[in-house]
Amino acid sequence: MPRTPRVGTRRARPDEQLSVVEHLDELRRRLIISALALVVAFAGMYAVHDALIDVLTWPLPDDTGRLVTLSPTEPFFTTLKVTFWASVLIALPVWLYQAYAFVIPAVADQPRRVVLAVVASLSGLFAAGVAFGYVVVLPVALEFLTGFGGGTFDTQLRAGEYFGFATTMLLASGLLFEVPVAMTALSRMGVTSAQMYRTHWRVALVGIAAVAAILPGGDPISMVLLMLPQFALYGVGIALSARFGQAPPWRSEEEPGPA
Repeated sequence: MPRTPRVGTRRARPDEQLSVVEHLDELRRRLIISALALVVAFAGMYAVHDALIDVLTWPLPDDTGRLVTLSPTEPFFTTLKVTFWASVLIALPVWLYQAYAFVIPAVADQPRRVVLAVVASLSGLFAAGVAFGYVVVLPVALEFLTGFGGGTFDTQLRAGEYFGFATTMLLASGLLFEVPVAMTALSRMGVTSAQMYRTHWRVALVGIAAVAAILPGGDPISMVLLMLPQFALYGVGIALSARFGQAPPWRSEEEPGPA
């Protein structure tokens, strides 16, 4: 009886014929690895959750009082939520590698160094987006929002709502920085092209503005701060698409051969 190949810890080759059961087995193994990465990251982040909360409260204006909790369980569950989202950030490179290594054999055969370079680029851009949101966008947005109205309001921030606002803003900022990779991936698969991105740049700018407007801040200052790097990243995406884009495989297969 032939032994079923173990493909969960390596990338299957494009010419490797796997049955449905083998595909499901590979998917199961990669999901287990991703779950273990999250568990390990959660344990590590929970061990330093006090420092993590201090880091997230740094962008608050100096005149903001202590965060308020309104139920006996809110401090505990708020801490768990903050720890969870920090764990997602830590485990993200592992998730990206597992997803990329599972999907990409259906498209092309790429060396491991290329896979690692792509995963490193994705993780690096996401981390850069989170850092940009943390250092630039979040302090400015909080200063504007909490100070709006002058002395008319006595602003008290609830812990759960503030950390939800901050983590959502940081994760959204990280995802927005993935625009060049998404553009390159689509052009690599032949779905789009650099020429298409150049032709429809006005539509792209409207889309960027719409996404920035619906993010949690909603104020014009943070909206502009989020939009500005996206314009530059869109140009980077066009350049990468022109360099690495290709026609879709099905189009080349349909082209008739020479008579």
